[in-house]
Amino acid sequence: MAEIKKLKNGMKILPLMATTIEYGEHLNQQIAPYIIGVGPVEAAMNSMQILNQLPEKPDYAVLLGSSGSSRLAQGEIYQASSVSYRDMDASAIGFEKGRTPFLDLPATLPLGPMFDFLPAATLSTGGKVIVGPEFDQLAEDMVDMESFAVKRACQSHNVPLIVLRGISDGKKELQKFDDWTELLPMLDQKLAEALANICNELSQP
Repeated sequence: MAEIKKLKNGMKILPLMATTIEYGEHLNQQIAPYIIGVGPVEAAMNSMQILNQLPEKPDYAVLLGSSGSSRLAQGEIYQASSVSYRDMDASAIGFEKGRTPFLDLPATLPLGPMFDFLPAATLSTGGKVIVGPEFDQLAEDMVDMESFAVKRACQSHNVPLIVLRGISDGKKELQKFDDWTELLPMLDQKLAEALANICNELSQP
């Protein structure tokens, strides 16, 4: 059963993940995450519903999971410093690519707080799995399918969002389901270690 993680200083952490496939034995020892589903639509809908129904506003939300990247180290953990929405493109009618028309927000949204003990990387969210040369068309370091949507839901409740991503693929082109899941057990352990360090940092007076 999903639940808020309470730190020893009373801070409340909302743990979020897209799917239980990325939730292994090491994370299981630390958190019982709320599962928000795959893709921007499911992530936005479920994150908003969770935030609306919580009896108390959390101090932070933490989104954990895998990511693709052709330039970052496979099997390593990165904290997203910012997130953009790669599917949004109204440039044909004069809007900056990535910027939502008539919304007073930039195309790239900052994430955080940031932690010095984790390497930082920029993140792009969209509804398509990026493979092969498609990575070269993106300015961001890594890709996922949920973070921008979760960030917008968290913004509506004034909850800071921390995003941790383990690089599961990208150096070679994904061709089957197992190409994505191969590194997930390793990433589970490393995500758990990163989360433990973050919780320790946030627990400091």
